Order: sequence, then structure tokens, then C-alpha cells
Amino acid sequence: MSIEAFGGEGGHLLGRALDVTDHDGLAAFVRDAATKFGGLHGLVANVGGARGRGLLESTTDDWLATYDVNVGHAVTAVRAAVPLMAASGGGSIVLVSSISGAKPAPQAQYGVAKAALNHLAACLARELAPERIRVNAVSPGSMLIPGKRWHRMMTEDPEEYARFAAEFPGGQLVDPDNVAEVIAFLLSDRSRAINGANIPVDAGQNAPSPDGY
Repeated sequence: MSIEAFGGEGGHLLGRALDVTDHDGLAAFVRDAATKFGGLHGLVANVGGARGRGLLESTTDDWLATYDVNVGHAVTAVRAAVPLMAASGGGSIVLVSSISGAKPAPQAQYGVAKAALNHLAACLARELAPERIRVNAVSPGSMLIPGKRWHRMMTEDPEEYARFAAEFPGGQLVDPDNVAEVIAFLLSDRSRAINGANIPVDAGQNAPSPDGY
């Protein structure tokens, strides 16, 4: 997993190949980014995924791994960032969740982890407010990304894709740029009154998956 940090309008970039479940390594990256750029004002926890199948086919390790990659990495990154943000006068944290955290879809371990991430944002928003740090969650819907599942479905099985697209009132899946724009807004001072929110960016999507529910 490649993790990147950006510094100001000059376009400076710090990148590192990193397993975010290596919690010591992740915390070190956050600290190194703050050192390189002279402070820390924003953090986006944007790593997610799932392991295992349905309840009876999945293992305890599948559930723990899914929790760790979604929630555990976010906790570690935020814990490392808070002292640095406080020293910089505050900042904004965005936890990237999913509509699966509120709308049921298989497999359960993924939705449960994302629901926990939503609640984490709400709790930390209150806990960190005295440090002038805001925390919000963004819940994207299904995004049309070249090479990924929905894009492959669109080209390989257009009838199935059309049935899935019907879950969207406008018939169009989410553009990743729209999600990025909401995240950028939440990181900016223009969103100073938004704290503890979970903002869906899902184009009104109904079911999160064509696989059921």
C-alpha cells in the first residue's frame, strides 16, 4: 500500500510503501510527514478492504483483519496525528468509510467495520474538539474506477451492470472526483462548522452491492 502526504500549495510530496496494519510504521510515517512539512493540519484515513466470505465460511482472523485494515489503521493514524495537529493549532481529520456502514450488504464484516468507523468519527469529534481538531466521516457509494469491479462489469456484463446502475436514481455510479472534492472541502476551513458528521457521497444509491440485500 502506498501512503502519501502533501505539503501546502507547492505540490511537495512524501510517499512510502507501507502496510497500514504495521502500526508502528504507520505512526512513524505520520510523524515524518509532519517533520518534512513543518507541521500537520489535515489527515485522511483512506485505506479499507475486507477478508473472508459469509458468516459460516469466514474465520475469526478474517473479521479481525477486516477490522484492523479499516478501523485499526485509522485509530493509529489519528493517535499519531493529534499531538502534531494540536502543536500546529488544530486541523481536520477525515475517515473514509462507506455506505455499507449504514446500508446492509454482504459480507457483514466489511459493513460492521465501516459502521465502527462512522461511530469513531462521531466520538473523536467530541473528544478532540478542545484541541481544535475536527473529525468527520465520508461514506462513498459504489465508484466507477477504471480497472475495478464495476468498470469490469460495465464492459464484460453490460446487462448486469445496467441492473446495478438502477440502484442509483440518476443511473450513474459515483465519480471518484466527487468524493475527493468533498474530502478536500472537509479538510478546508470552509467546513469549520462541520464536526462529527458522516457525509454520504453516493448519488442516492440504494443497495451497496448487486450481490443481495
